[in-house]
Parts: sequence; structure tokens; C-alpha cells
Amino acid sequence: MGAIARSAANLITTSGVVLKGAVNNDSFDNVTALPSAVGEDGITLISSQTASASANISFTTGIDSTYKAYKFVFVNMHPATDDVYFQFNLSTDGGSNYNVTKTTTWFTTYHSESGTGGSLIYGTGNDSAQSTSDQYITGGGLGNGSDESTSGYLQLFNPSSTTYVKHFMSNINYYYFGNETGNSYMAGYGNTTSAVNAVRFQMGSGNIDAGTIYMYGIK
Repeated sequence: MGAIARSAANLITTSGVVLKGAVNNDSFDNVTALPSAVGEDGITLISSQTASASANISFTTGIDSTYKAYKFVFVNMHPATDDVYFQFNLSTDGGSNYNVTKTTTWFTTYHSESGTGGSLIYGTGNDSAQSTSDQYITGGGLGNGSDESTSGYLQLFNPSSTTYVKHFMSNINYYYFGNETGNSYMAGYGNTTSAVNAVRFQMGSGNIDAGTIYMYGIK
């Protein structure tokens, strides 16, 4: 038996299991893509949507029992109207109605470009108590200047469960219309045991002028 064959044999058990030392970055040649079932770090991009003067961005497909959690990543969401909130709602009927009852908690920090006004605030009025209305994600009104936007994420847990309520949480940074940076944390649950199968994002008033939302599945 040659040296290469002996080395290879030492990396395979008597039951035929290939040991981890047999596989490294140089083990395979000419690999151009991973199989579709292989996601990086357990997270898989399902779909994305880019706004262009859009009334809303709604994800009505791809939310099912395939994944235990879904993550929506917002990149430079830009409102057409000044001083508006970025918000979301859930649906149990594929997007025909966005009216899931929600209870939430919310807080934000902010700091102005002038170096004044830094503070930490609990968002009384921005939280929900058994409300079917859209839930604020940003803690203040977004500016609609050409360089102003908001970016962050919202994570939804086990939306296909028919046993438990639907937990969610978000963190987002935004350019407040008063030339301030704000960072908001929001969390809560959709108080339904029906499966949630659609999510809608929109501004409190006016269109989403630009921005992209990516939806990932997490196993």
C-alpha cells in the first residue's frame, strides 16, 4: 500500500465513517456551488424585495414550517414622506388581512448631530397592548432627505406553530428627521395560535421610496 493510500485509510474508521481530518479546504477540486440544502451558518436566503415608490413590501410566500425562525433584514429603507415611522404587521390568511393581535414592549436611544439630546426612552405610545394595528419598528419619525434611511432587522420565531403565540423582536437604527441617530429595540408576540404565513412592512404614511428587505430562514 502506497503512502497516499495508507494516509487515506487512516482517516476512515472500520465502519466506513470519514473522519473530520479527511476534509479541508483543499480536499475537493472544481467545486463551484454548494447544494441548495446547505446554508451558511444555518441561515438561508429565501427571497428579497426592493422598494421603488412602493406602498408596502409584503412577504406572502416562503413562510412555512420549513424553518423555525425567519429573519428580515432591512437595508436603507427610505420614506417618501418626512417624519414617518417604519412598521409591520402579521397575517394568518396569506396576506388577505394584516391584523394579528399583538402585545409589545419597546425602547430607544438617540443622540443628535450637534452632540446634545442623548437619552434612553421607554416607548409608551409606541408599544402595543392587544392591538391589531401596525407595530412601530423605528422609535421616531424617519427623515426623507436624500441621504436619510433606516437599517436593521426583525426576527420572527416559529410562525407555523399552531400551539404557541408568535414571538418576534427587532433592532433598528434610523436617521431621525430632526438630524439625530436613533436605535430602537422592540419585542413582543402575536397573540394567536394560528400559523402566521405573511408579513407586511410599510411606512406610517406615504410610500417606501427605496430600500431592500431580505428574508432568511433559520433552522
